[in-house]
Amino acid sequence: MFDDADRHSFTNDQGQRARRLFAAVVLAALDDAIVDQRKNGGGVDQIARWARSRDGREVLTCAGIEPNERTVKGLMEFVGRGIRTSVALRGEDRGEGGEDGKSEGLLAA
Repeated sequence: MFDDADRHSFTNDQGQRARRLFAAVVLAALDDAIVDQRKNGGGVDQIARWARSRDGREVLTCAGIEPNERTVKGLMEFVGRGIRTSVALRGEDRGEGGEDGKSEGLLAA
């Protein structure tokens, strides 16, 4: 059987997996908004509505992100930049961003 340390470790691991799953949902919402921004310019408003909605706040909370207005503004700014999350997380050079030409990435928001 499990002793207390094993049970705590297992529970913590499950929580981390759930948090990563919800973080993936946030990244997917950002990518959808970026695609919409490129198509018709409505992505910034779309991510703001989503992040302020009850479902959006719940997903952000489950991902370990505090759903406040500062977070919403950061998400809006990120979508406005138009850099896909996969590119931003890798930090690839897109000719945008800092003085060395590297993309500032997702963490700069």
